[in-house]
Amino acid sequence: MNFKKSVQKWSIAIRILPLVGLVAILKFLSHKFGFEVMELNALFTSLVAGTIFLIGFLVSGVLSDYKESEKIPSELTAALRALLDDTLTIDKGKDSVTAKHFLLFQRDFIQSLLGWLSKKERTKTILDQISSMNDFIVAFEKEGIQANYLIKLKNEQSSIRKSLMRIDTIRDTDFVGSAYAILEAMGFLTVVGLIVIKIEPFYASLFLTLLITFLFSYMFRLIKDLDNPFDYAFSGESGTEISLKPIHDFEEEIKSVCHKNVENNK
Repeated sequence: MNFKKSVQKWSIAIRILPLVGLVAILKFLSHKFGFEVMELNALFTSLVAGTIFLIGFLVSGVLSDYKESEKIPSELTAALRALLDDTLTIDKGKDSVTAKHFLLFQRDFIQSLLGWLSKKERTKTILDQISSMNDFIVAFEKEGIQANYLIKLKNEQSSIRKSLMRIDTIRDTDFVGSAYAILEAMGFLTVVGLIVIKIEPFYASLFLTLLITFLFSYMFRLIKDLDNPFDYAFSGESGTEISLKPIHDFEEEIKSVCHKNVENNK
C-alpha cells in the first residue's frame, strides 16, 4: 500500500521525466555546437517571473474549484444512501415487491455509475437510468405507499441527477483555456531561452535549465490534473483525482443488503 501511495505521489514527476531528458539532450547539443548565442539579462528573468506569477494565478483558481469538487462524492453517496434507506423502510413496512426490485436496480446502478466515472458509460445512458427510477415511484404509488415516501424518493433522485451533471460539467470544462495557452507559450519560450543562453560554468547552466524545466512542467501538469479531478479513465484514482471511497464503500454495503434480502426471501 505504501509503495502504491508513493507511486501516486510521484506520478506527475515520473510522467515529465522524458521531457526533462529531452531538454538535457538539447542543452548538451546547444553547448557542443555553439548554439548558446544569448546572454542572461533582466528581460529574460522578467519572463521567468511572469511565468511563475501566471502559474500561481492558475493554481489558486483551480484549487478553489477542486476543494468544492471534493464534496461531490460524499453528497452523491448521501443521496444514494437515503434512497436505499427509504427503499428498505418501504420493503420492511409493506413487504413491497417493487421495493425488492428497486433494491436490485440500485445495486446495478452503482456499477453503471462507476463505469460512467471511468468513461465506460455514456452520460445519456446514466441519466436515462436515473429517469427510469420514475417507473418504480409510479409502481410504489399503485401499491398505496404514502406520499411522503414518494416525495423523498423524488428529492433523492433529483439530488443524484444534480451531482452527476455537476461532475459531467467539471469534466468537460477547462479553467480559462486562454490562460493555459499563454502559460504554455511562456513556458516553452523560457525553456528555449535556457537552452540557448550561455551561463558559465556549463554544468551550473545545465542544472538551472533542468530545474526550471522540471518545475514549470510539473506545475503545468499539476494544474491540468487539478482542473479535471474526475478523470478516472486514464489512470484510475491516482493522487490528484478525488477519492471515490464513499461510493466504493456504499457499493459493498448495497451488495450485502441485496444478498441478505435474497436470502430472506428464499
